[in-house]
Amino acid sequence: MLYSLHFPSGSPETARMADVKPPPPSKAEDGLSPAPPLSLPADGASVEPPPPYLPPPYPAGPAPYPPTAPPQPGFAIGPPAPGEAGYYMPGEQHPQVENSGEEGPPADGSCLVESAFDDKTVRRAFVRKVFSVVTLQLLVTFSVVCVFTFSPAVRGAVQHNIWVYLSSYIIFAVVSICLSFSSSFSRAHPWNLLGLAVVTLSLSYMVGTVASYHNTTAVVIAMASTMVISFTIIIFSAQTRVDFTVCNGVLLVLSVDLLMFGFFCCFFYSSVLQIVYGCLGALLYSAFLAVDCQLVMGRQKYALSPEEYVFAALILYLDIITIFLYLLILLGGSSSN
Repeated sequence: MLYSLHFPSGSPETARMADVKPPPPSKAEDGLSPAPPLSLPADGASVEPPPPYLPPPYPAGPAPYPPTAPPQPGFAIGPPAPGEAGYYMPGEQHPQVENSGEEGPPADGSCLVESAFDDKTVRRAFVRKVFSVVTLQLLVTFSVVCVFTFSPAVRGAVQHNIWVYLSSYIIFAVVSICLSFSSSFSRAHPWNLLGLAVVTLSLSYMVGTVASYHNTTAVVIAMASTMVISFTIIIFSAQTRVDFTVCNGVLLVLSVDLLMFGFFCCFFYSSVLQIVYGCLGALLYSAFLAVDCQLVMGRQKYALSPEEYVFAALILYLDIITIFLYLLILLGGSSSN
């Protein structure tokens, strides 16, 4: 309990208390200089006082980057409302921005990427060109075959001049090898078309000479069968998802086996072996035709370059003509004549 002491105003105690003055403030209290170090009564060690300013603690989570800023006046945040500029209905295509003439890198970061539309357009033009050339070649070849088969005078002249057949064979072999293994020759216009025309004429004469030794009915059946088989294989190769382009090694082995089988059939000739040989050859080159069609169409793992339209037309033409020759062998072995 506290008690207050009261002295009379004129007493000596009151005069002594009036003379007492408070001590001056220390330098630490006026904020001009730090306070002296505190003395510990236990061991007398001194401790430095804390600094006058401490940085704020770091935030617990990651700071947003870039920092968000309040929207500027005149700019809308979020998608535009219906009726405003820049609003598109669902399913509506955005208009393309006109090119200013400056070509910049694509948005995905790639530098040498061709658009899918351009690639499909080039491939379709390549396919049309190849099959147009092949159609003209087949028309020329089968026209020569019909003349050599249905005209007795032409048939007799061809059979009595076998040296023309041998000359055609040599010309065909030389020019076709040059077109197959020389890219500079197969891409040089118009020499590539000239070489392809020479191959077509020489092979047409050879096929017409071979057909002149067969029955007319067998030749007609072989031509019709070749057209049906080729058209079916082309349509199947264009629609199927099965990749035949990876079977080139297997077809190469089978072609070597067929070559050896035909070599031994020359020493052990019989009509049965001729029929079997014709069937196997037609089946093998039908598979080659499927592979080459997919190489031309470019829908599978491997494809031909659009610049190789002459080489593409050459391989398709040779596949179809080889099927026709094997069908002639098959029909010649099965006929009684």
